Amino acid sequence: VQLQASGGGLVQAGDSLRLSCAASGRIRSYAVGWFRQAPGKEREFVATISSSGSNTDYLESVKGRFTISRDAAKNTVYLQMNSLKPEDTAVYYCAARYTGAVVTNTQYDYWGQGTQVTVSS
Repeated sequence: VQLQASGGGLVQAGDSLRLSCAASGRIRSYAVGWFRQAPGKEREFVATISSSGSNTDYLESVKGRFTISRDAAKNTVYLQMNSLKPEDTAVYYCAARYTGAVVTNTQYDYWGQGTQVTVSS
């Protein structure tokens, strides 16, 4: 499985972005997560979605602003980010793990390259 993250950019505080994580193969049996890493900081969990799409979990600070979803037909997982804040600035990564459950730690099997999100104040 190869993952391709895209959709990052430079936006102003309060704006929205939608990140996409496109998989090269079928990921219907994979949980998918989004992580981010800001300069000088460790990579942190942002959001995860179960293989069925019925369960999700989020970093507390993004709850109510970010929404993770998946389109099985397109083998793609999305992260809709609204009301962006400067502290959301980071490189965002998507990852996949062969499991049905949500996964909030970094124990993923496959990782994509990152996409930069920069939020100006």
